[in-house]
Order: sequence, then structure tokens, then C-alpha cells
Amino acid sequence: MAEKSIPLLFGPYGANALADAGRLAASDANAVWFHGFDETAFDRCTRYRLAACVEFKTFRADFNQHPELIPTGSDGKPIRYGKLVQGVCLSRQDFHAEIETRLADGLKRYRPRGIWLDYLSYAGWFETPEPDLQEHCFCPACIAAFCEDQNLDADRPDVILERYAARWQTYKCRRIAAFAARYAALIRTAQPDCLIGIYLCPWTPAEHGGALTRIFAQDPALLAASVDVFTPLIYTTKSGRAPDWGKTYLETAARWLPADKPVQLILDMLDFPDSLEQTAAARRPSWGLQLFGGAQAFADPEKARVFAQAVRQIRLAAGD
Repeated sequence: MAEKSIPLLFGPYGANALADAGRLAASDANAVWFHGFDETAFDRCTRYRLAACVEFKTFRADFNQHPELIPTGSDGKPIRYGKLVQGVCLSRQDFHAEIETRLADGLKRYRPRGIWLDYLSYAGWFETPEPDLQEHCFCPACIAAFCEDQNLDADRPDVILERYAARWQTYKCRRIAAFAARYAALIRTAQPDCLIGIYLCPWTPAEHGGALTRIFAQDPALLAASVDVFTPLIYTTKSGRAPDWGKTYLETAARWLPADKPVQLILDMLDFPDSLEQTAAARRPSWGLQLFGGAQAFADPEKARVFAQAVRQIRLAAGD
């Protein structure tokens, strides 16, 4: 299987877990995921022989500080947003140039084992039981780009959604995939051995009226060429799901995720240990594992033991 070329990486998400770096290996962790190119985190990962994995923020910004980045809804007004939102207006070339510069600079200074692209989607928030799913990205520049790409003359959101909804959805997915390809090219040119992961909306293609592609424009088939590992966010409490959500996802994901790409879940410490234990029992194993807020697990000997037991169970199921 293609998965054999991708190492199984297990560990916490969050640089604060490195305060207990000496305990991680004893708990069968071999990696840490952390925000951005954090020099201290890289140093401690090197010292303790842990794989340093970067969570790289793409399309997320503080809209209160940067209102120019707020996408335009189908009513011609800025979309509704709360404290948590991802996705920006994709016609802001200055913003994209800044993101690419930050990525290129980090690759010059550090050698991460992997980079996981985060928030690489259109706008919204899926870590909630009742998501506010808004059709959006209808500023004049975004509409013009769509019409040019599709050779259409449609200057209003209602016209696009009523007459060209399928073409609009496909166009958005191609647009996100093109950004993924651009970031992947930067990474692979600078460091060919660096793994590329992507944090994925954890819904099936049919959920919420097809919002995985219709709203967030994350089409796994289009993203596959740029990605080594798919990492859906399985946060059961935040999303109002049952503890076996991760297990079910792993056992059914082959229906919509590319068969040759590993699926590595990220779980939430809020759901510990139920979600972890259910995930470890999946017939199709997670290809490694991230634990959001996982510092708590390694500060507690009993929780660390539970984590280590799950890692051994997953490795056994993966034939490692």
C-alpha cells in the first residue's frame, strides 16, 4: 500500500506539550504538531528526537482587524461571523502573497518533518453542532474571476446560484485545489522529504447538503495530488457527535477519500478517552494520530498510559 511510505506519527497538537517532552517517547509519541515555525518547538523536538510538524495557517484572519478580508455573502453584504471562522476573500492577492512569504521564509530557516495546511477552504466553521453555512465569495472581483473562467456573463449572486450552481461549486473546489498545489510546490521544491498534510472538514460528501464541497470547497479528489495525509477534525463534543465518530469515519471514508492516501485523525482532548479508544478499535486504522490539547495527556501518568495503549493498538492494526 502507498501508506507504507508515510510514517505513522503519533503525538499531541500544541507546543505546550513540549514542556513534558521527555515523557512523550515513554508514552509512544514520536511527533508534535505546533503553530507556525516556532523556533523553541523545533529545538525541543530535535533534542528529544520528536518529529517536528508545523500547523500552517492559510485562510484565517482576524476580521475585526482586517474587515477587507471578509467574504461577501449572496446578499451582497459581508458574511456573518463569530469568534471562530475560517476562510477569507480569495481575491485579496496581498493577503495571499503574505501567506506565501511566511511559508517560504519558514522553509528557509527550518526543516519540519511535516507541514499540515490549516483553514484551506472557503469560509465557515464546522466545529459546531449547528453550523452557519452561508453561500459566499460574491465580491465583484470573485464574480468576475468566475465568469472569466467559465466564459459567462453573470454579474449577480442570485443568477450564479440559480443558473450555474454546479459550475460555481466545481470552480470553487478547483480554486482551493490550486492554492493547495501552489503551497505544495513551494514545500516540495524547498524540502522534498517534508510530508504535506491538510486539515479536512470531517463531514461526508452528503452531510449538510453537500457542504464539504458546496460551502467549504474541499474536494479530496482534487486535493490528492498536493497532499500526503488527510487529517479530518474529529472533535466529538464540539460537534455534538458520538464517541465512535472517528471509528465510523475511518471505516467508511474509503467511499469518498482517495484510496491511496493515508487518513490520520486529529482528536480532541475534550473527548478523552472515549473517542481515542473507539478510534483505536477501528477496522481501518488511523495512519498515526494527533491529539488536540494533548499536553494534558502527557502530564498525567494514567492518561499517558491510555494514549500509549491506543498507539500500540493502532500500530498493530496497521501492520507496523
